[in-house]
Amino acid sequence: MNIYRKRLLWKVLLLVFAVVIGLGSLFYTHDLVTRLKEEERKKAEQWAEATRRLVTSDDFEFLFSIIEDNTTVPVILIDQEHNIISHRNIPSVISSDVSSLVRELGHMENRNEPISIELSDGVFNYLYYRESTLLRQLRIYPYVQLAVILLFIAVAYVAFSSSRSAEQNQVWVGLSRETAHQLGTPTSSLSAWSEIISSRYPGTDIAEELPADVERLVRVSERFSLIGSKPKLHPEDLPALAETTSAYLRKRIASTVELTVVNETTGCNAVPFNPVLLGWVIENLVKNSADAMKGSGKINIRLTETTGEAVIDVDDTGKGIPRKDFKTIFKPGYTTRERGWGLGLSLSKRIIEEYHRGKIFVLRSEPGLGSCMRIILNK
Repeated sequence: MNIYRKRLLWKVLLLVFAVVIGLGSLFYTHDLVTRLKEEERKKAEQWAEATRRLVTSDDFEFLFSIIEDNTTVPVILIDQEHNIISHRNIPSVISSDVSSLVRELGHMENRNEPISIELSDGVFNYLYYRESTLLRQLRIYPYVQLAVILLFIAVAYVAFSSSRSAEQNQVWVGLSRETAHQLGTPTSSLSAWSEIISSRYPGTDIAEELPADVERLVRVSERFSLIGSKPKLHPEDLPALAETTSAYLRKRIASTVELTVVNETTGCNAVPFNPVLLGWVIENLVKNSADAMKGSGKINIRLTETTGEAVIDVDDTGKGIPRKDFKTIFKPGYTTRERGWGLGLSLSKRIIEEYHRGKIFVLRSEPGLGSCMRIILNK
């Protein structure tokens, strides 16, 4: 669980770093936009002043140069009767159509206060303007930049996670197959000794239990050998697998834990699955439930079905799972036990979802009242 929390912490720090960069860029650009907006208003005021002086001054060349220098800020000049006198930097698509130009004037009126131009004899003209295209693009830029940063981090994170996951999978597959290989020789030897003990001491507990444990070792070895390769699925008897698994586990969990199988199906004897791997999943769920009992309680393996699905519920009266951990428990490395590796549920999820194309999830759970894990298999 500590490993998972460290990974989660790094992910959060990476996201926070991206947000800080984006917000810093946003604030800086906002300040820049504010200053440019002030400069554009000053330019519009200069344009208005030049227009006013054209009426009273003889220096037409200088005044016209001021007006001509405005190549970015869209402006519209109107008289007191709201008639359009002139305009500048308005797209030709708008300026060539009177109705479009009037609509553009309405937009300008809603965005900025007009600049009054006092002419002779108390006559006023009014200059309306709006932000230049450059300023509007600059206003949008930080949001685009933030989106690009987040997209880059998301792509990098997915690529990094995929690469790390592939590398981890190769390690686990190699380790699993090597474990299966190493178990082969002692298991064969134990199988021979089991036959000798059974023949010499028939009817004893050791003669009955040792073959079951040897068979168990063979199954464990087979499980590890199947990791990393696509298992073959065949129609099997699901209730029989549940009964066999529970019969083995009853003698290997606390005697104060009651384990029962409730079969409410009628047509689950031909569900395609791999008995070695599915038995492993059911065993993992039962063992987790038994660990959550703290010595006593009840575990039910309930089999139900619908038209197209077979359902396995493992219900217990243990300590329960917090809702915030419903998905976290399936992450590699998550465990609540001091000596646990946190791989049981992770492998179970992979076996059910990747190999069997089914689903496994927490159906319900309440702290102190127990949990129910559900497996859904397609018929």
